[in-house]
Amino acid sequence: MLSAMEANMTTRFPRIASYLIGALAAASTAALAQTPPLATSGVVSTSTTPTAEVSTTELVGLLAAPGTYVFDARPTAEFAVSHIPGALNVAQKPGTDLAEYISDAHEIDRLVGGVKTAPIVLYCNGPFCGKSKRLAVDLQAMGYSNRKRYQLGAPTWRALTSRAMVIEAEAVARVYRLDRTARFVDARPPCTAHGNGWKHVLPGSVNIQLGEVVVAKDDGRLPAEDHNTRVIVFGDSGAQAKALADSIAANAFHNTVYFDGTWDDFRAAAFPNRRGAIDDDDDEPR
Repeated sequence: MLSAMEANMTTRFPRIASYLIGALAAASTAALAQTPPLATSGVVSTSTTPTAEVSTTELVGLLAAPGTYVFDARPTAEFAVSHIPGALNVAQKPGTDLAEYISDAHEIDRLVGGVKTAPIVLYCNGPFCGKSKRLAVDLQAMGYSNRKRYQLGAPTWRALTSRAMVIEAEAVARVYRLDRTARFVDARPPCTAHGNGWKHVLPGSVNIQLGEVVVAKDDGRLPAEDHNTRVIVFGDSGAQAKALADSIAANAFHNTVYFDGTWDDFRAAAFPNRRGAIDDDDDEPR
């Protein structure tokens, strides 16, 4: 549909209007085509104070190669619910509060063996989050010279990589108990559940196989009308869960995480006080 200005130009100057509208359309198409590489190679600031930044593309490369320590500078409970695969987390700096949260740089010092040249990348909750900046200042004061920040943070990682994040065991029971909107997805073959008389199925979960993600959006197994829904994927192994979780994330479910462990580990995490099989008639919180 033409805007009022475009309609007026088309009436009074048809040839010029046609040219301009075509040029604008071409420019818009070109800009959209360039968005992914520009976005993934961008940073929040080119300033090196207090610490230089890395782009999403650079962080992907650093995570794929051994030797770089990537630290999530958020509180441990937040890290446990959803974090970049391969990232580490340390306790809160003693004497600080949640409003101005700072991770304990001395814990990082211990984990990297006191090697001041160790390559370290910090991230937190995105462009307006100050946690990684405050931690970078503390590391600088301790003499760590090879530190960088991924200031785009966890939210941008989800948006730009279409990769699922990881949920830790200590967060599974909390999410299962408290988040009634969360969708728990079982990546195991259906025969696993059938073969055990449905005694090893998480109540309230849905089963989706790797090639079924698009179909699952149509049949309701995935919440196609709310892509912000938390999706938690588990399976026989972390690799199985990750493959399905990444496929779900690539279908615009940006709040997708996977459990990097076995079904037995996941069951123990979901029901820390339970022993044995899960029964359908158990009085579960969901």
